[in-house]
Amino acid sequence: MAADDRQRDVSAWRPGVPGVVEVFHARFTGYAYPMHVHDAWTLLIVDDGAVRYDLDRHEHGTPHDTVSLLPPHVPHNGSSATPHGFRKRVIYLDSSLLDDSLIGPAVDGPDLADPVLRQRVGLLHTALERPGDELEAASRLLFIGERLRGHLRPRGRGGPAYGYGGGAGTGRGERGIAHRLRELLDARLVEGVALEEAARLVGAHPAHLVRAFGAAFGIAPHQYLMSRRVGRARRLLLDGRSPAEVAAETGFYDQSHLTRHFKRLVGVAPGRYRSSAGAR
Repeated sequence: MAADDRQRDVSAWRPGVPGVVEVFHARFTGYAYPMHVHDAWTLLIVDDGAVRYDLDRHEHGTPHDTVSLLPPHVPHNGSSATPHGFRKRVIYLDSSLLDDSLIGPAVDGPDLADPVLRQRVGLLHTALERPGDELEAASRLLFIGERLRGHLRPRGRGGPAYGYGGGAGTGRGERGIAHRLRELLDARLVEGVALEEAARLVGAHPAHLVRAFGAAFGIAPHQYLMSRRVGRARRLLLDGRSPAEVAAETGFYDQSHLTRHFKRLVGVAPGRYRSSAGAR
């Protein structure tokens, strides 16, 4: 292996989340990107070190808590701003989330000093790394898109909506939307439902759908779905079923997917929970 190859550690994949073209994680030491372009939006966070880059003949950088959004079709390069290199996480987004009208504002201000956005992008990466959590990832991506558009759109045209909740009150129409989504999630507990499909079936915009659900029930749709699945898994485990069987019968991607959510909600692993029934 060449010395420069040992200085590069990368992973890339295409998750099943609408709007996401590719996820790319990398650590580089002693490597510099030449000038190049992408046909997708580049949403970049740096976890260690720092990156400097030129975009439209202007120099930019990635200090702590910064989210960088590089627009498509605009040449840029990139190199480490520190001697020990950098570690970055990138999501490439298609134009369904950010349209081409925002390219100009992104060129003018690609580095967004927004700690809340930075945290949410990090949480999105975590969801994208876990097969079976596509509904959570799609929900998080919706609100990241709104926050990004709020940074890029001209002042006076309204700001982004920053959370799941819908304020202190929930109107009758929103409650109806929330209850229809809950019925859909209950009916599709095992097979699940993509956010775009749920919005089409319920008859509401995806962001409105998630907000109405959070305002009505105090929990995000993906959290509700996982809670219901874990509840069913508990009953099957107490019936003596193996964790692998239970994972397949309750809609989890695999046993590790079940274990992660089960431990978070119950406090113990499924196998230990199952054996506890025989100790009584």
